[in-house]
Parts: sequence; structure tokens; C-alpha cells
Amino acid sequence: MRLRLVPKDTKWDFFSRPKLWLGISAFLILLALASFLVQGLNYGIDFRGGTTIRTESAQPVDIGLYRGAIDSLELGDVTITEIFDPNFDDDENVAMVRIQAQEGEESVSSEVIEAVEAALQEAVPDIRFVSVESVGPKVSGELIQTAVIAVLLAIGAVLVYIWLRFEWQFALGAVAALVHDVVLTIGIFSELQIKFDLAIIAALLTIVGYSLNDTVVVFDRVRENLRKYKQMPFKEVLNISINETLSRTVMTSLTTLLALISLFVLGGDVIRGFVFAMIWGVIVGTYSSIFVASVILLRLGVKRDWSKPDGNAGTQYAKIDA
Repeated sequence: MRLRLVPKDTKWDFFSRPKLWLGISAFLILLALASFLVQGLNYGIDFRGGTTIRTESAQPVDIGLYRGAIDSLELGDVTITEIFDPNFDDDENVAMVRIQAQEGEESVSSEVIEAVEAALQEAVPDIRFVSVESVGPKVSGELIQTAVIAVLLAIGAVLVYIWLRFEWQFALGAVAALVHDVVLTIGIFSELQIKFDLAIIAALLTIVGYSLNDTVVVFDRVRENLRKYKQMPFKEVLNISINETLSRTVMTSLTTLLALISLFVLGGDVIRGFVFAMIWGVIVGTYSSIFVASVILLRLGVKRDWSKPDGNAGTQYAKIDA
């Protein structure tokens, strides 16, 4: 007997209260924008500037030991990652220590770097400091600008793709869902003041792809059913399409969430922000595919050509090309 997370042949009405779903989404978007304007984002080293120290030692990297040695200096945002490379020898254990620039400073001062190196030297006597690199505020500002452009270009490409594959009504519904997902993800990071760095930009782009995939699956079934049920009201066609793809949507989302939750619990601090963004993105992406993209498509309406029983042509909603 196969496990079913969703009953077979569901007939749920997803559009009994379309104004309610759009109202909830609008409220959450306004809340996210308000938080962003009032609190802003808790930018990480990538966007605020800072210094990266590359270390090497014969002793295996113990991130907890490194962090314990540095925490007493109270330097704010410090990220420690171990670098793995198959070309490294057994006695080459490499780590990257990233320190954010202090308030009012354009970069980490030489005194701070020396203090960090001394603390690490005391904890790991054989440690060597291979390189020290700094990122200034100018470069950080360019990274923010580039990240925004990347997200906007991704959404713009989606608009063109959906427009060419379906119709403009489908494109607007899909893009509205993507903007909804991106804004709510940025909003939750602003509200909770979770560190926002380049890894989160990567998560946003991944969320765009995931949400789009979900939406396209639903829209494909809508297009098929528009040809199949030529005289059925559009609202009923949308309901049938979502119900037919619901099992796939739920199964995909839950299996993805299982993997992400495992990474969130066991993956450590380095990827926790990225994984949190993905978990949130999967949840809002699944929601938006049904209650944002499809509801907007219902409001816009689409047309199609059909034949009356007497053989005369008629027009209902939109033309869906084969």
C-alpha cells in the first residue's frame, strides 16, 4: 500500500475566498517592507566590509576551539569555515576566519588582526597565517548593487519565459508570485535580524527557481485542461488543475523540507542562514503557486477559442495556443 499525503481525487475549492488570500499576502508584503524600511537588514561581512584571515596548521581544524579563542575579543560578526581540498596534504588543515569591520571603521585595523592572530596562536600553537585580505565599503556597496541586479534579471527572465511559453496573464501571475516570495524572504530576515550575506542572495535565486517550477507545473496542467474542458468555467478549470497537481506539490515540498531541516539542525552555523532562507522559501513558494499566481490568473482571466454545438465559433476567456 502506497503512502498518500494527499487523498486521491481531491475536489477542494481553492478559490472560495480569493480576496482573503490576496489580502493576507498584501498584509505580509507591507509588513516586510515596513520592517525593511525601519530596521533594515543585518548585513554580513560580504556587504559591510571586513577582513579574511587564511590559516593553516598540522592540527585538524576545530571550529569551536577557534571561535572560543576569538569570542573573548568581542569583534561582532566572525565567521569561521574549514576549507577542504583533495590536493591538500594530511598536515594541511586550512581555515578561513572572516571578521566584520567595526562600527565607524572602514576596515579591520591592524591591531585587531594582530589580536586575533595572537588568540589563535595561543589556542593552536602550530598555526600559520597564510594570507590576510580586506574588503572595503566600496566593494561591499558594489556587491549589494550586483546582488540586486542579479535578482531583478532573474525575475525579468522568468517574465519573458512564461510570456513566450504561455500567455501574458500567466506571466504576470508567475512574476507576482516570485516577487511575493523574494519580498517575504527579505522581510523575515529583516524582522528577525538574521545575518544577510551573499549566501542569502544565492538562496533567493534558488527560491525563484523552485517557486517557478511549482508554478509552471500548475500552469501546464491549466493549459491542458483548458483544451480538455472547452466550455467549463475558468474557475473550475483552475480548481481541477490544482487538485490534480496537489499530490505532486505536497510530496515535492515535504521531501525538500526534510532535507533542509536536517541541514539546518546538523549543518552548523556556516550554512544555517542559507538553509533557513531555503526552508522559508519552499513554504512561501508552495503557498504562492496556489494562492497568489493562480488567484491573479483567475482575476486577469484568459481567453480561449471553442466551438458551439451548432458549429459556430465562440470565444470564452482566452486563446490558448497548442
